[in-house]
Amino acid sequence: MTSRVRPGRWLLAVPMSLLALATIYPLVFTANVAMKTRREYILDRFSLADALRWENVATAWNSVGMARYLANSVGTVTAAVVLLLLFGSMAGFALSQLRFRGSSALFLGCLAALFVPFQVIMVPLNRIMADAGLVDTYPGLVLAYVAQFLPFTIFLMTSYYRTIPAEIVDAARIDGNSVYGVYRRIMLPLGAPALLSVGILDALFCWNDVLIALLLMPSTEHRTLMVGVTSLRGQYSADIPTFASGVLIAAIPVLVIYLFLQRQIADGVAAGSTKG
Repeated sequence: MTSRVRPGRWLLAVPMSLLALATIYPLVFTANVAMKTRREYILDRFSLADALRWENVATAWNSVGMARYLANSVGTVTAAVVLLLLFGSMAGFALSQLRFRGSSALFLGCLAALFVPFQVIMVPLNRIMADAGLVDTYPGLVLAYVAQFLPFTIFLMTSYYRTIPAEIVDAARIDGNSVYGVYRRIMLPLGAPALLSVGILDALFCWNDVLIALLLMPSTEHRTLMVGVTSLRGQYSADIPTFASGVLIAAIPVLVIYLFLQRQIADGVAAGSTKG
């Protein structure tokens, strides 16, 4: 029996190991380049750095105001995630537990919105934001993030809330709770694991965004961290180690989130795959 299982495990382990290596290698390569001098990189870009040279990281941090860009990203991502979880959990509760006309059509509309690339709506979005005076403002960027990632949040929260027995909601209504009381006292506590997982995924999506922030935040002082990193490519086009240092700075928060919250991220993805 054991001899039959081991070949199957190897058949699964080998491609998964290759996939993990392909995922990890770009980060290792970037960190290695960030520690090199320009001369070392030009002579051999794939060799190991002779020493850990943190001056490239310091140059990338100080040259374009990375601290300000980091603060911009943290503020906008935090506000966007709070709104996404609030609206997404309320919509998920309504679509999964409340019975009203058109709920199925609304849920299908959210699913359809997941398949619309941002490039399709970027021009009308920019026009709407300009007419509303929200271009180059933090509220405008937050609202754009909410509009872009809310269908994904609603989809996952609806899928999770559908796994909660309807009898719990009915019992809460019999006890005298209003719809908002059921949402606040019952659904929010029960949905805490899904809210954590979905919040992490939304934070990663907003943090890694470049296109929306580049479109709606043209001024230098309002840039997010990812847009600030792209500006390094133009300023240090011949100094690849400094540019790699900026990429490393932007990747560290995401890497930390993955290392410490990988189980919650996996649970969030699994929540959207459950059959309602």
